Amino acid sequence: MKITFSEDHRNHFPQGELSGGQFVTPYERPSRMEYILRELKSRKMNDFMAPDKLDMRAVGKIHDKGLIAFLETCWDQWVAAGYRGEIIPSSFPVPGLSKRKPRNIDGLAGFYSIGTETAITAGTWVAAKSSAAVALKAQSIVAAGASSAFALCRPPGHHAHAHAYGGYCFLNNAAIAAQAFRDQGASRVAILDVDFHHGNGTQDIFYDRDDVLYASLHGAPEDAFPYFLGYKDEKGRGKGEGFNLNYPMPPGTAYDVWGDALKNACRKIKSFKPDVLVVSLGVDTFKDDPISFFKLTSADFKTYGARLAKLKLPTLFVMEGGYAIEAVGINTVNVLEGFENG
Repeated sequence: MKITFSEDHRNHFPQGELSGGQFVTPYERPSRMEYILRELKSRKMNDFMAPDKLDMRAVGKIHDKGLIAFLETCWDQWVAAGYRGEIIPSSFPVPGLSKRKPRNIDGLAGFYSIGTETAITAGTWVAAKSSAAVALKAQSIVAAGASSAFALCRPPGHHAHAHAYGGYCFLNNAAIAAQAFRDQGASRVAILDVDFHHGNGTQDIFYDRDDVLYASLHGAPEDAFPYFLGYKDEKGRGKGEGFNLNYPMPPGTAYDVWGDALKNACRKIKSFKPDVLVVSLGVDTFKDDPISFFKLTSADFKTYGARLAKLKLPTLFVMEGGYAIEAVGINTVNVLEGFENG
């Protein structure tokens, strides 16, 4: 399996994350990649490729011009305004407030953000672009005929909406790759999101469409970020009705229940008859993940990797979350190894 990766991810390393009312070392940090790379190499998965320069036209197919312009210029605006720390918005246009776009950079950050957990630094835009480029390079490998590829993306992407960033995500790598498959001739694309957290951005981007099936297995939104999307009755809108599948599950869910949801999602994907499968690969379903509440073991990741292989579809894996640092490499590579041996 070819693996795409860029060291440019290191440009994004916020020094603090607001969590539980305290500033903590961000859970989404560069060392996550080191553990994954180490495990890949230890298991002789060494076929690495660097990305090409990002084609912003592909990004523009998914994200609106306002968000792109904000991400590109926000740090310079922040510094020019005299702010000394990292960009963390302080107010948001919740229902009842105006949806007009502010001129002040602090207001703009809240206008384009879904929360306060995701700080922006001087190097964030470079890292976000490199992550999308990593996804598109792996996409091109699968589009050229490979049975699978792994995009080792950082920052992750599935919480990024067409018009908003957040949840550690800035550009929606999986959505950008899925759209690229469509633009290059795939008639149908399935996205399977196995990250613990619901991919609210991916759902929203494709919610009105019947050419991209989105299926997500995640913590119940009553109890887990992102809270405001991911309910079972969210099935799509208009011609997209029936092409959005949510499998919310409660605290303490182990593989017996989670695996049944996966089997159901796989049946739905098979019935959809896609030309290609994009997997938003988050491994924060692990039992020891610090910001999640599922109970999958490391062995379970290998099991479900093998289950995905049974779909017999060209498959692009796109890295999302996973924050139990010392296990993130083991669990990620277990999925890939299970898939290859499946």
